Parts: sequence; structure tokens; C-alpha cells
Amino acid sequence: MATAYIEHTNITVENPDELANLLCTLFDWKVRWSGGAKNDGYTVHVGNDKDYLALYRPKTVNKVEIDYKTLAYVNHIGIVVPDLSETEQRVLALNYSTFNHGDYEPGKRFYFMAQENIEIEVVSYT
Repeated sequence: MATAYIEHTNITVENPDELANLLCTLFDWKVRWSGGAKNDGYTVHVGNDKDYLALYRPKTVNKVEIDYKTLAYVNHIGIVVPDLSETEQRVLALNYSTFNHGDYEPGKRFYFMAQENIEIEVVSYT
């Protein structure tokens, strides 16, 4: 039997197109699909040929106070890259701030806020 893997994750975001464009620029991903979604919402699928993120915007966004202690809250999205330094330069060139740089097993990493409440961890295992 083949090993199971995550094919996609669907998250609610404020601006799916903006986030998809950022992820395409930083990680050489592509928009696989975009269009109308559940309850008059809008979704963009962004990723590669194997897996992707579904970025969903409902018709009405509910803004509530949530954090890492909220059940089912996404704390961050971890993305593996071949060259951490090169990717960080791309992030900085787009005027995003990086933080929480770490060098511990099994790899090196940094974080940045891609959009309100959307934290990205960029990690390299090389």
C-alpha cells in the first residue's frame, strides 16, 4: 500500500488572489484553479501538481479573536524550500518582515506573516 499524504488543506483567508500571487512568486507555485465556492464564496487552489492549498473567502468574513489556543485554528503553514537564504531574500524583497529564525534539528527555518492571521514557516532540511 502506498503511503498516505496530504493532498490539500482548505483555509479561510481574506484575499485568496493576493495570497495565491504571493505564494506563486515566493515558491514557484501555480494557480491550479479558481472560482465560485461553497455558500457564494470564492476559492483559489495554489500549489504544485501533487498538492495545494485551497484559499477560501466566504461571502461574509467573520472577524473574531482567535489564536493558537482556538480549536481548529491553523497556527502556521510550513513550506519546505531547497534554499532558505534565497527564499528569505525573496520574502524581504517584497517588504515582508521575517522572524523566529531557528537552526535546530532537523532543519533551519524562519517565519513571516503573509496576510492577517496567515503565518508561514519556511524550512530547509539541506
